[in-house]
Amino acid sequence: MTSNWSTTVGRAAGLARRPSAPVTHGLIALCCLTFAISPASGLNPGYGSGETLLAAQQEYFHHWGVVPAQLFDWSPRGALTPATALFVHGSWVHLLGNMLFLYVFGAMAEERMGRLRFTLFYLCSGALALLGYAVANASSQQSLVGASGAISAVLGAFLFLFPRARVTSLLPFLFFLPLRFPAWLVLPFWAALQWLAAGRATEGPGVAYLAHLVGFGLGFLYAWVAFGRTTRVRAAPAPAPEGENQP
Repeated sequence: MTSNWSTTVGRAAGLARRPSAPVTHGLIALCCLTFAISPASGLNPGYGSGETLLAAQQEYFHHWGVVPAQLFDWSPRGALTPATALFVHGSWVHLLGNMLFLYVFGAMAEERMGRLRFTLFYLCSGALALLGYAVANASSQQSLVGASGAISAVLGAFLFLFPRARVTSLLPFLFFLPLRFPAWLVLPFWAALQWLAAGRATEGPGVAYLAHLVGFGLGFLYAWVAFGRTTRVRAAPAPAPEGENQP
C-alpha cells in the first residue's frame, strides 16, 4: 500500500527569510535519487517495460517496503524495512506530493529543533508511524512505502511550534483559490480529513491514512514534550551608574 497525501497543498509564511535546512534538503535529494534509480520511476531501461517492469516494481516494493504480515518474523531485513520504506515512493505523484510538504514545513521545524535532533525525529517518528499501521493491519500482505508518516510528524511538530504561522492553502473544492489561514486552523483540518478517510479505508492499494494520523500525533506529542516547557528568561536590568538612583 502506498502512503500518500490529501489534495490540500500548503505554503508556510511568516518568516522574513527562508531558514537554512541542509537536513531537509538532503532528505529530499535522497528520496528523489532513490526514486529515479528505482523501477517505480520508469527511467531505468534495465528494468524492462510492460509486465516485466510491473513485476520488478512489485518485487522492489515488497523488498524495501513494510509488509505487515511479514514484519514481525524477526528477520534482519524485515526489521530494517520501517527505515528503508521512508525513502521508497510508489509513483511520481506520490514522490512530488511528499517532497512538497517536506520542503514547505521541514525547514522551519529543522531550524527550531536543530539538525541532529530533527534528523532523529524524522527517522524515528516515520518508522513508528509505519509500525503503527503495521500493528493495526497485521495480516496485510500489501507493501507500505513512502515518507508520509515522517512528514505527518513534521506537520504535527510544526503545529505546536508555529501555530500562528500563515499557511497558503489551495483547496480543490474552492477551485484551487489560494487562501491564507493560520497553521492552528489548517493542520488540524488536514488531520481531521485523514481521520475521516481512515475510517472509510479498506485493505488494498491506496493511501495509508492511519500512518498519517500516527505520525501527526507523534510529532505534536514530541514537540509538546521537548519544547512545551521552554521558558523565556527576562534579562535583568543593567545596574545604574554610580551616583544615580535605581528606578
